[in-house]
Amino acid sequence: MKRTLVVAVDGSPQSRAAADWAAREAVRRDVPLHVVHAWLWQPLAGPIVQDRDTEAHRADDILNEVEAELTHRYPELGLTAEVLSDAPVPALLRAAEDAELLVIGTRGHGALVGFLLGSYGRQVIAAAECPVVSVRSAHGGPVAVPEEGEVVVGQQGGVEESAEVLRVGFEAAAARRVPLRAVRAWSLPPVYGYSPGSMWIADRFGGLEPYERAALEQALEPWRLKYPEVDVVTHVEQGSAGHVLLTAASDAQLLVVGRRVRESALGAHIGSVAHAALHHAVCPVAVVPHA
Repeated sequence: MKRTLVVAVDGSPQSRAAADWAAREAVRRDVPLHVVHAWLWQPLAGPIVQDRDTEAHRADDILNEVEAELTHRYPELGLTAEVLSDAPVPALLRAAEDAELLVIGTRGHGALVGFLLGSYGRQVIAAAECPVVSVRSAHGGPVAVPEEGEVVVGQQGGVEESAEVLRVGFEAAAARRVPLRAVRAWSLPPVYGYSPGSMWIADRFGGLEPYERAALEQALEPWRLKYPEVDVVTHVEQGSAGHVLLTAASDAQLLVVGRRVRESALGAHIGSVAHAALHHAVCPVAVVPHA
């Protein structure tokens, strides 16, 4: 059974840009696209009288307009559309349960409250079980990214920890028939940051940088075998992971990063690297939950 891409729309130009990106991605991967709009009837108190049927028709119109646009541009696309009768976060999380990707739009540089779903965007990214792709929009249209650009993926940790992130990166590169740039950033540890055992391992490889290169190669090995058609460029650099990734992805068509979620009294935080990528990367960013 084919998996499905899901894109959230709300009638804004930014969500339409996300829908267009998702449609092109679905055609590229030869999978169907499911367009959803979360709408829950909640009459507001105040002088403006709201009519439920009118609002329901507006929700249908949002989907119909997007569906008509995408059908015209991509006649080969398998397309379905649905109004989800629930609040945005639970509605989108349910819609994405069996999805290959969930796609949302963002209004450009700025805080995460700039996502098309407002503060809901951050909650969806933090809680979704599938990768969530943020598509940046400029002046209501998608930001132009080079079609010949690489797919850049950030690799951290060991083989198992980064497996899902690398899978998404290799799959995207294979679908586009472009090279994959695998990036691993490292920094000098504090004086007591490494145990004697870890320092022995680093010494065994001839230093910290060769050790980091070996760790990256080890993580890439099973995916090179699975996707032999993908040319892989390895990039190991000392520095902040967010800065190194953003520099490497300056001409990319997609940046893939992992998601570490930390809970706090203010809600879920997705991790500094994903946070930096979502704020500052010009190209679309896929945020992948760790296995």
